Amino acid sequence: MEEKKMDVNSIIGFVLIFAILIFMFYQNRPTPEELEAQKAQQEQVEAQEAREAGASLPQVTESEAATLNLNDSTAVAQYQSQIGAFGFTAPQTGETVLENDLIYLRVSHKGGQIVEAKMKNFVTHDSVPVYLIKDGNASFGIDFSTTDNRVLNTTDLFFEPTLSTSNGNQVLSLKAKAANNQFLEYRYEMAPDDYMLDFSIRTQGLDRVINAEKPMVLQWKLKGIRQSKSIEYENRYTRLTYMHEGDKLSKLSEGSDDEEVEQDLKWISYRQHFFSTILAADEPFESGTLTSQNLVEEESRTFGFTKAYASSLPLEFTGGALNKNLQWYFGPTDVKVLSKYEDLQLADSIPFGWGIFGWINRYIFTPFYSFLGGMLPAGIAIIIMTILVRLAMSPVTYKSYLSQAKMKVLKPEITELGEKYKDNAMKKQQETMKLYGKAGVSPMSGCIPALLQAPIFYALFMFFPTSFALRQKSFLWADDLSSFDTIYQFPEGFSIPIYGDHVSLFPILASIAIFFYMMMTTGQNMPQQPGMPNMKFIMYLMPFMMLFFFNNYASGLSLYYFISNLITIGIMLVIKNFILDNDKIHAQIQENKKKPKKENKFQRKMREMMEQAEEQKKLGKK
Repeated sequence: MEEKKMDVNSIIGFVLIFAILIFMFYQNRPTPEELEAQKAQQEQVEAQEAREAGASLPQVTESEAATLNLNDSTAVAQYQSQIGAFGFTAPQTGETVLENDLIYLRVSHKGGQIVEAKMKNFVTHDSVPVYLIKDGNASFGIDFSTTDNRVLNTTDLFFEPTLSTSNGNQVLSLKAKAANNQFLEYRYEMAPDDYMLDFSIRTQGLDRVINAEKPMVLQWKLKGIRQSKSIEYENRYTRLTYMHEGDKLSKLSEGSDDEEVEQDLKWISYRQHFFSTILAADEPFESGTLTSQNLVEEESRTFGFTKAYASSLPLEFTGGALNKNLQWYFGPTDVKVLSKYEDLQLADSIPFGWGIFGWINRYIFTPFYSFLGGMLPAGIAIIIMTILVRLAMSPVTYKSYLSQAKMKVLKPEITELGEKYKDNAMKKQQETMKLYGKAGVSPMSGCIPALLQAPIFYALFMFFPTSFALRQKSFLWADDLSSFDTIYQFPEGFSIPIYGDHVSLFPILASIAIFFYMMMTTGQNMPQQPGMPNMKFIMYLMPFMMLFFFNNYASGLSLYYFISNLITIGIMLVIKNFILDNDKIHAQIQENKKKPKKENKFQRKMREMMEQAEEQKKLGKK
């Protein structure tokens, strides 16, 4: 075979081709300006692809986000695609603790929100520390729209913490950064020995990130954790209340689900009977949607929560920035503590009662008991207060018993009229009213003292269940005067409707005392009038109803009524045996009959109406 050899011409040809290729490559290479433009275009394409990929990814769940760290490249990539496209701080787990002698708070770096709020000086009915926030029962965050029309919430952002002190206060600054000078900041400031924290929200340099055309909305949710022995009783005083600008107090329903859209909100209180979580604003929220959901029925198996609260509060993002100064209160629903914040009027969140009843409770009974309770054991203070209240009301008791004594003296004559006009009820009523008028006796005079005592009754009815001073104070067999006492617990799973699953002794004693009191005030002393309820039936029914109703109520209230009725019975026995003389009363009535009786307008009108009715009856018969 002939061996092929490369001649000189071939070599020259290849060299020429290679030189031409080098010349062409040199002539077509991009300039430095063109290279910079290509690089910028490539970066824009990659950023767009990242945003599109982030929008299609599933949202990072709370459990997933809690485990994110810089060593997990997959998690970091997902976070950067979903939220970090604007440059917000990469995932960093951790918590910062704020505490003083009263409260202990844990603040998560994820979301910048409080994830645990514990009362240091209080425990629940089963000796567990009182938690207002724990195990994810609360959330706090701000919904906002981005300039590329995505909706994010600050609970998904990670904040960089900085803890410092200022004038003896602990200051925690948490920043979710898009850049060094672009961030959203939460700032907590805790003073020593105070249940209130200053809290502010502000942004800097995020006007290109946040869409100012769509509202930023603060979302605050909380499920009330059970603290007391009876969740039904506790839930009765667990309620969302709020104060408007102008000091108008409003409430959502305490017994059913409720929702309201309100304006000019000064503060919002999530009350859990004896403890409250309150959010107050220096400048009122312009509007807000408030909801309350009853959970007792739903959670009947675990009894873990009472109510679920939620508030949706729009924020103002004006001038390309957000700046809102707020305050958090985590503490007891105690008038002595809440009254310290007089400028906010937080004490109005306590359910003292309506109108004059609440005024009596707040300004008479509450300070009066606080004075006695500061010197005496709780049960003894209740007894002393009861004695003093009954002595103050003894003139009213005297008037009531005097009216009953007069009615008893007139009973034979009323019985005689009943027999005489037994076939004519209208005439019988007319003649009976004439007899009362001549004798100077008003059948309503016995009711008026009872009406005068009604404000006292209702004020005390609200005082005992809501007085923080009574919480977990024991007396005799009752270990908590703000809750029911128990002398017998029914077997597990057994309960009597309305009555409950236990037997309380104080309500039994109070019902017995009420029965004997009613025997003295009604029984045979008050004649039965046509159209009037059967007083004997009421005499037996009333104590029975009180027994059922008070079995699940505050034992301090049952103690009060037991002592109160014993004292009233004693006062009435003294009046009957040592003050009133039935013979003198009878003589006075006979003397009154002889005097000409001038009718007032009401009496004359009533007489004329009865006479007209009698005439109409006669005409009807004809």
